[in-house]
Amino acid sequence: MDTAQDLAGWIGRETLAHDVVTPGPVRGLLATIASTDIEPAAGSAAPILAHWLYFLPYAPLADVGPDGHPKRGGFMPPIPLPRRMWAGSRLEFLKPLRVGAAVTRRSVIGDVKEKSGRTGALVFVRVDHEVSDEAGVVLRDSHDIVFRDLPPPEAPASPPPPPTPAPENPQWARQVDPDPVLLFRYSALTFNGHRIHYDQPYVTQVEGYPGLIVHGPLLATLLVHELTTRHPGAALATFTFRAVKPVFDTAPFFVCGSLEADGQARLFIRDAAGALCMDAAATLR
Repeated sequence: MDTAQDLAGWIGRETLAHDVVTPGPVRGLLATIASTDIEPAAGSAAPILAHWLYFLPYAPLADVGPDGHPKRGGFMPPIPLPRRMWAGSRLEFLKPLRVGAAVTRRSVIGDVKEKSGRTGALVFVRVDHEVSDEAGVVLRDSHDIVFRDLPPPEAPASPPPPPTPAPENPQWARQVDPDPVLLFRYSALTFNGHRIHYDQPYVTQVEGYPGLIVHGPLLATLLVHELTTRHPGAALATFTFRAVKPVFDTAPFFVCGSLEADGQARLFIRDAAGALCMDAAATLR
């Protein structure tokens, strides 16, 4: 693996991407997570976090790595650790993303850090995004990606740390059954070829997980969708989330939250055993 000095040389790299907020991806997202009102009108506000449906990495198959992601070393540092996960994001919403708008995303490698964890080497990459339309900045999205090594096959499996219990007595808890159709649809909407979300032999036999992994951005999208559905007219100013424990397709999970009088929302995903899987917070205007 590159040295810490080599990896630090990637900090500050930036790239620009351009797109148009066409209605098709928004329609697909709403058809996947909602049961009504799935026809977005031109000029209407796209759902919160719908910017993840645009600026997609349309890499040719020849440029795709063994995990299904585009090969590293273009914009992203060439980190050889095979496991890759979206660890969390911090978002600031300045105005709505409008259907039909021409938009630009400026992305910068904000930080690269090497750490050592229970299972070995870790590398955290922070990517700072800024999305703008003709009138200026729409939102800022700083997200963390973690790279990990595979567990050595000859080493005895160490017991995982005890899970963090999810908060008790949320104001709402919606059950979601993560079947392969849900995971396929979100992978298709985001042009996400990461095999951990659809290739069961790969995710269980190569990466060593017990089942298909539910996308972190999908979990985050379900959290804000549930908040805004239960509180119509609520406008988000900020949203942060942190992945705590993977969610697998082997059991239902629950989209939970509570809204306080001061406009602060505590949101989280818990699994069927009551463990905290994603911790999140939102601020309403």
